[in-house]
Amino acid sequence: MHKNVSADVASKDQQIFAEAVRIFREKGYHATSMQNIADAVGLQKGSLYHYISSKEELLFKIFERSTGALTQQLETIIASSETPSAKLCAAIQAHLTALCEQLDVYSVYISERRALNNRYHAQVRAEGEKHARLLEQIIQQGIASKEFRATDPKMAAHAILGMCNWLYQWYSPDGRLTPQAIAAIFSDLVLGGLQRK
Repeated sequence: MHKNVSADVASKDQQIFAEAVRIFREKGYHATSMQNIADAVGLQKGSLYHYISSKEELLFKIFERSTGALTQQLETIIASSETPSAKLCAAIQAHLTALCEQLDVYSVYISERRALNNRYHAQVRAEGEKHARLLEQIIQQGIASKEFRATDPKMAAHAILGMCNWLYQWYSPDGRLTPQAIAAIFSDLVLGGLQRK
């Protein structure tokens, strides 16, 4: 019996999460009310608070889900025995694949992260900085092994993140290029700028 109750709660959590992502993306975070979300999932507004304490907590959970899995992937890539060039290509591919597969989630994440209060914003910012540092490590490895030319690793990492994150503005699943093809183009551009000639 407890299993069924837990499954029901998990299922409702998923539904709330999915509807919140959709509504935040369509209307924007500030224009969305808890009543909008409650209506979308067929709950009374008061019942919604059984699952989530605030709209801001819901937004934070969206950020948490979208970044946690990617952080783990990047850490695995860095720990591998691949060359820095191969690691950088894999990191770009992981980032773009995650973004394209969860386009609504990342669109909300990237466009609405400033809406969080200081505590939540600090956590989101720390996760973003962690992604930048992981890319930075790969670039530093490449410079140390003389595979990459000397450059500012921090600036290069932020440039790569900016290029990847901007995808949410123009990517369409119906477009002519797959996420893998876009990742290959981005990797080619990045490595063309970093690798020693």
